[in-house]
Amino acid sequence: MVISVVVVLEALALLGAAAWYAYELLTGAPVLNFWGAVFTLGLLVAFSAWLFAVGHFLFRGYRWTRAAALVAQLFVLTIGFPTMTGGLVLQGLAMIVPALAAIVFLFQKDVVGFASRVGGSSRAL
Repeated sequence: MVISVVVVLEALALLGAAAWYAYELLTGAPVLNFWGAVFTLGLLVAFSAWLFAVGHFLFRGYRWTRAAALVAQLFVLTIGFPTMTGGLVLQGLAMIVPALAAIVFLFQKDVVGFASRVGGSSRAL
């Protein structure tokens, strides 16, 4: 459940970033390529929707969500470390700490057992 909450909170943060990006785009912030900026906005929204799906299905115990959650956390780490070393320490730690916690929890026996159900359980794919 902790991992699901972390993933959903990351999805909300990404959706917030997309909303801020859309606001900046609509208020006339200078961009080099307008359609490239629209594409970036679409990617932010799509990745947010993907993270919401991962969080939801991880909570329900689907097997594929562990790999998806791990990949998402690795992406967060690749953004969090340069953010922290670039001088934005609090923002970097806000990305790194939950991602590391989620990675540790993903390999706990309880989580592996919950997300690896087989047989008559309808929760595993």
